[in-house]
Amino acid sequence: MSTKTRIEKDALGAREVPAEAYYGIQTLRARENFPISGLHPHPELIRASALIKLAAAQANQSLGKLDSRIAHAITQAAREVSAGQWRDHFIVDPFQAGAGTSHNMNTNEVLANRAAELLGGQKGDYRIVHPNDHVNLSQSSNDFFPTVIRLTCLALLEPFLKSLRALEVALQDKAREFDGILKTGRTHLEDAVPMRLGQEFGGYAAALARAAARLEATKLNLGEMNLGATAAGTGVGSPAAYRQAVVARLQELTGYQLRPASNYFEVTQSAAAFAELSGDLKLLALELIRIANDLRLLSSGPRTGLGEINLPAVQPGSSIMPGKVNPSIPEALNMIAFQVVGNDQAVALATQAGQMELNVMTPVIAFNLTFSLDILRAGLDTFTTRCVRGITVNPERCRELAEASLGLATALSPYLGYERAAAVAQEAQRRRLTVREVVLEQKLLTPEQMAQAFDLRRLTEPE
Repeated sequence: MSTKTRIEKDALGAREVPAEAYYGIQTLRARENFPISGLHPHPELIRASALIKLAAAQANQSLGKLDSRIAHAITQAAREVSAGQWRDHFIVDPFQAGAGTSHNMNTNEVLANRAAELLGGQKGDYRIVHPNDHVNLSQSSNDFFPTVIRLTCLALLEPFLKSLRALEVALQDKAREFDGILKTGRTHLEDAVPMRLGQEFGGYAAALARAAARLEATKLNLGEMNLGATAAGTGVGSPAAYRQAVVARLQELTGYQLRPASNYFEVTQSAAAFAELSGDLKLLALELIRIANDLRLLSSGPRTGLGEINLPAVQPGSSIMPGKVNPSIPEALNMIAFQVVGNDQAVALATQAGQMELNVMTPVIAFNLTFSLDILRAGLDTFTTRCVRGITVNPERCRELAEASLGLATALSPYLGYERAAAVAQEAQRRRLTVREVVLEQKLLTPEQMAQAFDLRRLTEPE
């Protein structure tokens, strides 16, 4: 590795920067100031940053604010970065100075130095292309970085929603497959009325459909851009026409439904759109925890638990008990979901920490949102392919438990009344008999009434 350096200067003095680095002195200071996690920016965060700078350069050029040669060079450099080049030069830790200023300057310096090269100059010669005067023209970190988060989340939501819908479809498929399987329902973890296993799985699928609808609605809010707000929402330092021009160009580049902010002060001050997305992910995580736990209970045993369904065996479950198989995939999904719930708490705290004209906590919001979207999408994919699609049912066990359920006493109420039906249930429990056996023994119903009352399929539908 080369040890050659170049000298760069900023308002705090001069520093040696690696000669081959596209980043500059401000990025170097940020790396030294924040040796926190050892992580680099998310790839989609880098891509979004480059696309914003590209759109800004073209908007500034069209408005006569930026020389065409410089604009073309910045555009080319930004296209390279958005395509995945030079990512090793984005080195600022996600936990950094407030408002994403360090990441903004990292982006400005990389593009300025690469643009200077494209124009025949050398890295570090900011007389050719300047990070602030040219790459950051008409911008501030305060409108740039929130827009980076919005575009990053929109990019990550596309595959995320695809994964979520795939799980919903897998559950719907199981709902149809299991529609004829009669079983007992359970409320308070106690015997309840009969139902069909397909109905249970259909409820799971519907919960995920609702979660997807919430996320789709949140996507619309993420499309509101405060580009052109600059530092505080006033737009100082940018031409009035820039706001429309830069958003229009960015929409062309991304294909997303974007629009200028309805109120630039509100969108610059508030991180509510990010809290909304994080909250949607938390709600989905809570639903997934519930579903995963249900599957663990329904498959428990296989001999001493409920044992109504079988989860795919994916790995041995014990280092000491031969033949034991655990519900490993639902367990992993739970851990992922717990982390997402924790990430949402960090986003919530950061959201309320905004002060006056700006929320400076956006870097930690960006980290937690991208982390949640990444790990939860991977969890959805794994849960779908390695668990849900391979679930099988034990119909005899389901029927056995349904017939044994004390919840069948509910079917006696229209014939015997609540009090007598409760007495039947208590007698059945005391003597370890089924409700049907007590009714037969005491001759409480005619054969025709018995046939109707204990028609389990009929009991799974409204009358």
